[in-house]
Amino acid sequence: MTSETSTVDQSAPFVMPQEDSAAAAIAAIGEELALFDDWMERYQYIIELGRKLPAFPPDWQTDQHRVPGCQSQVWLEAEEKEGRLFFAGASDAAIVQGLVALLLRVYSGRSAEEIQATSPQFLHELGLVKALSANRGNGVEAMAQAIRKRAALAA
Repeated sequence: MTSETSTVDQSAPFVMPQEDSAAAAIAAIGEELALFDDWMERYQYIIELGRKLPAFPPDWQTDQHRVPGCQSQVWLEAEEKEGRLFFAGASDAAIVQGLVALLLRVYSGRSAEEIQATSPQFLHELGLVKALSANRGNGVEAMAQAIRKRAALAA
């Protein structure tokens, strides 16, 4: 998401990790969400994260890249590079785009083993699933499962 090295240009539209590990990313997200007093403010923050995602190529917005089980349209693509999986993603809904950004912050740029070892339970622990509608909660879990399924193929 934020990196000023030349790898960003080479890897666009794939998300580069901000933190050293998935666990560190989850902890940072938790700290950031805790700064807000209510869920409306948290939603705004999540929407802003989505706006900062690298542009997802329009020619990837196909059924082949679509994540099943999401109320909104969500697309994911992965690239394996030097033993790590990098993900790109997008959605047609602002809040879902933000949730994609959160998931990619946790999972993109990690080894397949680290991705598989990082349970999407953090979505519940951070209160994200509970704060969403049932359909959106199911969708964000479907996104996490799609990422972990891709990691299983690479392992």
